[in-house]
Amino acid sequence: MDEPILLSQAHVTQVEEEYVLASLRSGWVAPLGPDVDAFEEEVAARVGGGVAALALSSGTAALHLALLGIGAGPGSCVLVPTMTFVASANAVAYTGAQPVFVDAAADANLDVDLMIEAVDSLQREGQPIAAVMSVDLFGRCCDYERLAPELETRGIPLIEDAAEALGARTVGGAAGSFGRAAGLSFNGNKIMTTSGGGMLLSSDHDLLDRARYLATQARQPVAWYEHTDIGYNYRLSSVLAALGRAQLSRLDSMIARRRAIREQYASVVAEFEGIRILGRGEHDDPSDASDNCWLTCLLLDEGAPASADEVLTALAARKIEARPLWKPMHLQPVFATARSFLTGTSEGLFARGLTLPSGSALTDAQVERVCDTLRAALRREQR
Repeated sequence: MDEPILLSQAHVTQVEEEYVLASLRSGWVAPLGPDVDAFEEEVAARVGGGVAALALSSGTAALHLALLGIGAGPGSCVLVPTMTFVASANAVAYTGAQPVFVDAAADANLDVDLMIEAVDSLQREGQPIAAVMSVDLFGRCCDYERLAPELETRGIPLIEDAAEALGARTVGGAAGSFGRAAGLSFNGNKIMTTSGGGMLLSSDHDLLDRARYLATQARQPVAWYEHTDIGYNYRLSSVLAALGRAQLSRLDSMIARRRAIREQYASVVAEFEGIRILGRGEHDDPSDASDNCWLTCLLLDEGAPASADEVLTALAARKIEARPLWKPMHLQPVFATARSFLTGTSEGLFARGLTLPSGSALTDAQVERVCDTLRAALRREQR
């Protein structure tokens, strides 16, 4: 009987066991400690661009604190890509600001032209804009070469949701180095993990200092517990930071493995018309060499030999976990009343796209099983 193949399982080796065991033996089991400090320094060095880092309990916490740091709150709005995971929009809602959704480009990342049109429209109406949030979707950076200067001209802060993109790059820097602040996620299904966890990155040290204060329950620096602000329990534990340090030491090899898996899927895709790997061949990067290959996503056009739903059904029958792309935020019931600037692109991507198992822990036999099942599903429809 087939064993389940997961979409993006955490990849843990003896390296991680050694780091975590050393952390436990150090006695720094409670939150904070030397592994947290070292993890922050190592991630900041990896991202570059002059950023410093704050280790947190989740990527969502990082976005929440980043938005608080630039003044998002009631009476203001934050423009967010509609093609994203709900955490991007939830972080806006936590501040009391209103999310305004903007549609995607063909590669599923933010439609930069439409975003600028939305900003200009809201500014003409006199709507206070706290920030624009970008999302580096599925491990591919947004087009910051075009977006960042346009926002700077208009005086709008940029917050980068790089939760899915550690290790990816684009013109001008690495994922996590753009805007006033950026958030990373180390959830169990990400390119690297701390089980749960995240990181706030910024070159604005005042913003980071404020975030560090709020993330530790906003405790005042006195001998007793004194609080003048509402704070949050958002810090990362030392043991989980040790796990993250081990994962970071292997990040390049894990990205390389995910890329090798993508190439095997690409060889199957090349056999059929009307199917492509999302992001490949878009813009000026035909090889998607700057991606971190977190998830390999397929798009099946009308001329494809099967629909996305039919392929998902075939994979599920072999206990292979695959999913549709993110359901756009403007279609989510919880955000049904939110304002949106739409072209229909994200809805088309949701209808025609799917994600394939992409984790670096996949064995060659598992990848071969996915390829064989995908190929069989497509050939069956052709016949």
